[in-house]
Amino acid sequence: MSISAELAHESPPLSAERYAALIEGLRAIVSTAALLTTAEAMKPFECDGLSAIKRMPAVVVLPETIEQVQAVLKLCHRLAIPVVARGAGTGLSGGALPSIDGVLLSLAKFKSILHIDATNRTARVQPGVRNLAISEAAAPYGLYYAPDPSSQIACTIGGNVAENSGGVHCLKYGLTVHNVLEVTFITIEGEIITIGGAALDSAGFDLLAVMSGSEGMLGIMVEILVRLLPVPETAKVVMAAFDSLENAGQAVANIIAAGIIPAGLEMMDNNAIRAAEAFVHAGYPVDATAILLCELDGTAEEVTELLGEVEAVLQRSGATGLWIAKNDEERIRFWAGRKAAFPAVGRLSPDYYCMDGTIPRRQLASVLQQIDAMSKKYQLEVANVFHAGDGNLHPLILFDANKPGELDRAEEFGMSILTLCVAVGGSVTGEHGIGVEKLKPMCAQFAADELEHFFALKAAFDPAGLLNPGKAVPTLQRCAEFGAMHVHHNHLPHPDLPRF
Repeated sequence: MSISAELAHESPPLSAERYAALIEGLRAIVSTAALLTTAEAMKPFECDGLSAIKRMPAVVVLPETIEQVQAVLKLCHRLAIPVVARGAGTGLSGGALPSIDGVLLSLAKFKSILHIDATNRTARVQPGVRNLAISEAAAPYGLYYAPDPSSQIACTIGGNVAENSGGVHCLKYGLTVHNVLEVTFITIEGEIITIGGAALDSAGFDLLAVMSGSEGMLGIMVEILVRLLPVPETAKVVMAAFDSLENAGQAVANIIAAGIIPAGLEMMDNNAIRAAEAFVHAGYPVDATAILLCELDGTAEEVTELLGEVEAVLQRSGATGLWIAKNDEERIRFWAGRKAAFPAVGRLSPDYYCMDGTIPRRQLASVLQQIDAMSKKYQLEVANVFHAGDGNLHPLILFDANKPGELDRAEEFGMSILTLCVAVGGSVTGEHGIGVEKLKPMCAQFAADELEHFFALKAAFDPAGLLNPGKAVPTLQRCAEFGAMHVHHNHLPHPDLPRF
């Protein structure tokens, strides 16, 4: 059964009486222009980057102030109306998919950079600020924001925190969770809470880690303090070509085993290479089976030494060609091809399904072989683009939605890849989150007792289950329907578990 079919009957629309009460309450909070109620006006909000799954909300509201967000949440809490927060809508797991009986709360107007503190190397921003805009604002101070998702020109920092986004430089500099110092969020009851702080440590539990990757289920973020880093003195990229995916995968493991931690270590297969080269003209060898992009940064002396070590490792690993970017312009062009790989793959197929799983690096070569076998089984091609250094896979499954059954086969293929990731000791996500897309493989990764703790945490922040319901953590009922959880004598374990 497709994901769309599984979600088709989740919630009935609001009754006319409840809808009228909701609209009346919202009109007292925001201007008419900030309240979208027609199908035409709400159409852009019916899905995120997982465009195969669409659903219209009851209403879209675009608040401009923290006080308005508070008031909207208090109203929805009083009326028991679900709320789904949305940033730029670039997410790829259906995390911002609306509830048909709820409010879609857009934070698009929260796009101010409130303060750059060059001395303490921090930036205080609103959640609607674009990822790349932070580095642009920090550049005059010789600073930048390290996490750089491929969608950084459009994705927003609030969504980055909600999904714990990574990027091509997360191997050395960490995911979003490692670069956020403080978050201010609003609970469903309208209470403002600030966690973390500008100091090296803060009192109490580390709730920052809880909010990172929480997918809008615990609170609505309205202000974020991020860590800035000095722009490295020197950065160099070496590109290596390989005649097999297995050799390229082994080269990744060999680089890390040599004690080298590159700023970025990315891998692309031939399908992705050809698409990106035709789109960006990055200078990729289109006859290579796979390429690795390895960036090294630091002082000039350090980078020169590491380049020699990396070249030696790549040659021992079977590289058929090596190129070092001659200057910053060529280095940026190498990366431009990698960052444009997702849209470029649109040249190869009318549609593609982007997966996101993580595996131990030592399993990379084996998993690539198994994905190739699955491609033949499902009769669908794959373009592989990986954050190879940290084992984060992004297989792009090529299909044509106009051909009956191909979308269903693509989804089944994707779930098989995620199940494989779990089987080899990995995870069903690396940075895209769970959303609605990965509820089924979550049942394979986590046992009932573990899911119980997830729901207990959710209930501590949102007892009524109104924030982004039905996302990220599957209910035991759903896992039983998927056949992925053991059921004793036709009864679910833990019958007292909340059914959000």
